[in-house]
Amino acid sequence: MKIKPELSSYETIYILKSDLSEDILLKTIEQYQGLLLERGAKNILIENRGRRHLKYPIRSSKDGIFIQMNYDANGEVVSLVEKSMKINDLIIRYLTSCIL
Repeated sequence: MKIKPELSSYETIYILKSDLSEDILLKTIEQYQGLLLERGAKNILIENRGRRHLKYPIRSSKDGIFIQMNYDANGEVVSLVEKSMKINDLIIRYLTSCIL
């Protein structure tokens, strides 16, 4: 019998390219929300923090759209989300923190 790992609280902030249309922006947010739901994450809260100027260029982008996701999940879900973000060309940077 497999024991279900305990859920921890995480916060993931990712930066999208600033030249995205509203439609693509919403589809990308929904993609990651769906991924979390599929994998059993709970208490998902997603907030669009808006377009901001970056302190230094990242992948030749001077501006970015900041998205914040708070959720409860296990470490496997976090790894899967981060792998997906790593290969997504629309995301220029991401960071996940465990909230104690």
